[in-house]
Amino acid sequence: MLIRSWDRGEEAEWRAWLAEGRDFGLLAANGPPGAGPLLTPTHFLLDADRGEILIHLAAPNPLWAALRADPHATLAVTDDYAFAPGHWRATGGTPPEHSTPTSYYASVQFDCTAEILDDPADKAEVLTRQLAHFQPETPIDPIVPGSGPFGGQLPGIRALRLTVVRVRAKFKYDDKKPPAVQAVAAERLAERALPRDAGARAQLLRRAAARAPGCPVD
Repeated sequence: MLIRSWDRGEEAEWRAWLAEGRDFGLLAANGPPGAGPLLTPTHFLLDADRGEILIHLAAPNPLWAALRADPHATLAVTDDYAFAPGHWRATGGTPPEHSTPTSYYASVQFDCTAEILDDPADKAEVLTRQLAHFQPETPIDPIVPGSGPFGGQLPGIRALRLTVVRVRAKFKYDDKKPPAVQAVAAERLAERALPRDAGARAQLLRRAAARAPGCPVD
C-alpha cells in the first residue's frame, strides 16, 4: 500500500478509527509456491496495547497449512471508501472535465507473525475473549474443553495469535488539495448519498479540520 506523507495515519488516529467498531478484515498469507496468496475474511480481536490480534477459524481452512509453511501474515481493514469523480477535484483553473478522479478510503494493515494455537485450553481462552468483545450483552458459561455447551466443539476450530510487527495506516481524502476542494467534495458526497458516502465524508471533514493552516505537503 502506497502511503504519501499527506495521507499517513497516526497511531492515535487508526486506533480510534478501529475502536468505532471496525473488527472485520481480510487476513492474507502466502500460498504454496506458484499460487497466489490465500485470503480469508474474518472477525478479529485487536489488543493494541499488547500488540496482538486474536482470531479463530475452522480447522479445515487452508490458511493453516500456509501459515505453517510461512508464519508471515497481513490483516487489512478497509472502510469509508468512495469514488470521487474528477470534476469534483479541479484546481488551478483546470477544466472540471480534465481533472482526474480518485478513490477515498481508510485502510489499516497489520504485518504480523502468526502462532497457531491448537491446545484446547488456548482455544477456549481465545473464544472467551472474543465472545466477551463481540457479545458482551450475553455472558456465557466458562468454556471448558470437552464439556458442553461449547467445549465439545473446540476440535472443529483452531485459534491464531498474530504478533504485530508493523502497522501501516492510510487515510486518503485529498489532504494535498486546497481546503476549498475538500469542501466541494464533502458537499458532493452529501448530495450523492451512496451507501458509504457518509462515512467517507465524515473522514474527509475530520482530516480537513485537523490540518494546520498552511501545513506543507510533499
